Amino acid sequence: MCGIIGYSGHRPAVEVLMDGLKRLEYRGYDSAGVAMVENGHLEMVKRQGELEVLRRALPRFEGRTGVGHTRWATCGRPSDRNAHPFISCDGKLAVVHNGIIENYATLRGELESRGHRFTSDTDTEVLVHLLEEHYRGDLRQALADTVRGIEGTYAIAAIHEKGEEIAAARKENPLVIGLGVKENFLASDVTALLSYTNKVLYVMDGETVSLTPDKVSLFNAEGTMVGREPSLVTWSAEDAQKGGFEHFMLKEIFEGPNAIHNTLLGSLDMIENGEVLPRTDFQAVKLVACGSSFHAAMVGKYAMEDIARVPTTLELASEYRYSLGAREAPLVILITQSGETADTLAAAREARRRGCRTLAVTNVVGSTITREVDEVLYTKAGPEIGVAATKTFLSQLLAMYLLAIRIGYAKGTLSHDSMRGALYSLRQSSNMVQSVLNHIHDIEEASHMIDRAEHCFFIGRNINYPTMLEAALKLKEVSYIHAEGFAAGELKHGPLALLDDSTPVIAVAIKGDHTYEKMLANISEVAARDSPVLGVGCEGDTELTRLCEQVIYIPKVRPLLSPIPVTVALQALAYFVAKRRNCSIDKPKNLAKSVTVE
Repeated sequence: MCGIIGYSGHRPAVEVLMDGLKRLEYRGYDSAGVAMVENGHLEMVKRQGELEVLRRALPRFEGRTGVGHTRWATCGRPSDRNAHPFISCDGKLAVVHNGIIENYATLRGELESRGHRFTSDTDTEVLVHLLEEHYRGDLRQALADTVRGIEGTYAIAAIHEKGEEIAAARKENPLVIGLGVKENFLASDVTALLSYTNKVLYVMDGETVSLTPDKVSLFNAEGTMVGREPSLVTWSAEDAQKGGFEHFMLKEIFEGPNAIHNTLLGSLDMIENGEVLPRTDFQAVKLVACGSSFHAAMVGKYAMEDIARVPTTLELASEYRYSLGAREAPLVILITQSGETADTLAAAREARRRGCRTLAVTNVVGSTITREVDEVLYTKAGPEIGVAATKTFLSQLLAMYLLAIRIGYAKGTLSHDSMRGALYSLRQSSNMVQSVLNHIHDIEEASHMIDRAEHCFFIGRNINYPTMLEAALKLKEVSYIHAEGFAAGELKHGPLALLDDSTPVIAVAIKGDHTYEKMLANISEVAARDSPVLGVGCEGDTELTRLCEQVIYIPKVRPLLSPIPVTVALQALAYFVAKRRNCSIDKPKNLAKSVTVE
């Protein structure tokens, strides 16, 4: 969950570290710190709180080598003492870490018995003490020896007071190297590097790194040097900036049409030509994901069964490993925005162990999931800084429709003309989203219905049931209002007992959908309990106007594709409610962008 940055070169390192940490703050922001090689010795400053607290505490550093860290607490509560980096007892080594050390309690006991003094409650601190024991003049080798005794996951960066080298190691947590001229960089995410270079090397699982201003060397788990060609990142640092918007979340909601365009660009031909899933000899599909990606998977189930007519099940990635699995081997589609979600990575490995073909849907080229599966479909939504998924979720929906169309065409469920028609409809979804955004002030005005609520319900049916689960999650994430999503038909099985005039209900009813009349009946049930109803429906729907206190309108749309504009409208609703409540929108409390611990 945390963010790591490292630099060795000709610039004052503290400037690079603080700039990188600012770009990584979405990964964690309860504390931050830096450690520098300064005139032949180590200097460290770390503080609880957001990055600005650390910035105010920094003295003037001149060193050219250092590491930094922004933390999302997993072991040890947020505090100065639990912030990274950690310094060895002899004061010569510093370490930063992202991940979790599962056997840290055993290691800590052994280290304390050998005289090591611990100053924090974290699992990470065992790393610096082990590194101190293993260090014999070769920093990378000492780190390689250290991680052999570690159980768990990690991205680690370490420095020694004697020189310019940064040593690093990776297991199931992202780590990328930026290549410059007489300078090199290390980070958890390429966004931290793009102000300086677009030439990167992705560190693979089990590898260790030696990085100096003039050289980067990669080694595999056996200690053999690895050769790897660098990759060029095609988007710029400016793509990850706010661009005049008050918050990243709002900017990224407005980037929805472009995200759709980029997801479809190139993918349409690949789907039509069979470059994605060239073999479709499977009899069933299983969709596996966590969080917002799981809601995209739920929409995918409806799309697969409607378009491709293929039996489709879905499972939370965190539960997949513990299920027995069917005798048949379905195609397993794993959905993860970052490509680094720990539970989804574990599910991918389990699926392959069971003999299943695997396909990943992800936004991040070179992420770990891409090396754990048989095939990859990239969503190409671009960088997303806000913790709450917006445009990346939208692009995942597009990927679900694309895969359903591909499978349906390959299996003969769709004719060639029907397939082309379905792809054409997806092309129009960008215009639908733009139409929603053109009327965003109507959504801002509607947000007053919810901003003072303590509880809120979202209800929908059929393919918009998961859409409302996602809408409830968005409201929870950014406004801290307790929100729940329900299949509307389930209201009478318990949730109606909680309705009163203080509990607003957001209801989606899409004219033309075969559940439309049922949804109107459900809205009437809610209104009869005095709950204020905010409707979401197609332009010109007078029935919704009659039943609801207020209505958010989307363009007329084929019901199967309605989650696309509905999603954007309700993302905007969550944003404006959070803004009215003065919440930390881009960095919600207790949450981080990339969930790299289980």
